[in-house]
Amino acid sequence: MSWSGGHLQRPEGLLRVIKRLKWGIVWLFVGASFLVFLWTLRHSHFAPDPLLERYLQLASSVLAFTFAANALVRFRGMHDRITLILAFAFGLAGLIEMGANLAPTLTGPSLTVPLAWMVSRTLLAILLVAALLVDRNLPLSREPNKEIAWALLIVGAVSYLTSVVFFAVPATPKIYPHAFIPRPWDLLPAAIYMIAAVGFWKRLAHLDSLLDHALFLCCAANVACHIAMSQSSMRFDAASGAAQFFEATGYAIVLAGALLDNAKLFDQVSHLAISDPLTGLANYRRLLEVMEAELQRAQRTGRGFAVLLLDLDGLKKINDNYGHLVGSQALKRLANVLRYHCRGMDTAARYGGDEFALVLPEAEEAVAVQVAHRIRKRLLEDGLEPRISVSAGVAVFPRDGLTIEKLLHSADNALYAMKANRNLEDGESLLDNPLGKQGAGEWQSAERGKRRTNR
Repeated sequence: MSWSGGHLQRPEGLLRVIKRLKWGIVWLFVGASFLVFLWTLRHSHFAPDPLLERYLQLASSVLAFTFAANALVRFRGMHDRITLILAFAFGLAGLIEMGANLAPTLTGPSLTVPLAWMVSRTLLAILLVAALLVDRNLPLSREPNKEIAWALLIVGAVSYLTSVVFFAVPATPKIYPHAFIPRPWDLLPAAIYMIAAVGFWKRLAHLDSLLDHALFLCCAANVACHIAMSQSSMRFDAASGAAQFFEATGYAIVLAGALLDNAKLFDQVSHLAISDPLTGLANYRRLLEVMEAELQRAQRTGRGFAVLLLDLDGLKKINDNYGHLVGSQALKRLANVLRYHCRGMDTAARYGGDEFALVLPEAEEAVAVQVAHRIRKRLLEDGLEPRISVSAGVAVFPRDGLTIEKLLHSADNALYAMKANRNLEDGESLLDNPLGKQGAGEWQSAERGKRRTNR
């Protein structure tokens, strides 16, 4: 224990022990409940319809194929080897189960374990563990096309060896109805799935995506599947039906996790496509889209809008005196003011370099000028060093232009006219300014040209 500010704090090690104890109690309760469930299944006289079990097998195969296709697409986008191995693993497992599902239906009870079931389930478990090992040592791929061929070759070799092991067994795996564990062979894939579940559980400590959570739950569901199947005393009984249900549930969970994670990634990519990576504001492309929408709305309703261009003063001096990191922080400070001190209907964007734009729907020039003064005041009052300020230029539709180009050009002229006047008022005499007042327009054009190269 330690004291900090008059409060008693628990050591980090104790908190970790408490957390592990809490999860241990949770899993102990889950395990005890599952054992009670297995005992109920073992002594149940309910026998599911073989047709229902075929439907569950078919559903599992379709879910496995769908996830495999989804994982392959994800690999093409993210180049992570784990999804490539998972794609082939689930695809191959689904293919084997689909082939077994097309075999003739047994007319009576059988006391032998289907080899297709053992091969597909064990193969998937082994490849899940292999995916964890590959992700730990070689997570990303540099040549996706070649990796697909190599992964297909490796998965094919693993599946062939797995099949050889099971088909080389002299006696076909049998079911012992009166034994404590009627199907002991199913404990083998259950143990491998348990290893995979522990691996994905530990992986969640540094990766917290929906897909990783789904993979852990899928492995846990497959552990439950094979433990339940180990209690099946004949080919079709309550335990067997429950096992098939756990299998389909595991596939559904991993597919749902992949789809939700892909949707999240799609949202992130969409946001990055229209936002500036440094400030998080809208980028130039998004600015043009918003202005185009405002033009159409203004032409339709007859109510105009204003465009406010802002230029961070003295960014080059800040970079030279304090470093580029401080200069980037200055840009973020201005972006935060624009983000939190504007109306919800306004759109703030990084126009290029040290220039920002603010689109003000249904606003006149007086409103835009008031917004500019408020932004300058907020920057002066933020209490951070170095102190920063901005110059601003306003353009109003339709007075200053009827197109995006003309509006931006008008606001740009107003902005650089303000900067030229401020430079002269801040002590730059006509002798210090070789251009003089008559050369202010040339100075503005030169400055605009420099900034356009940074956009």
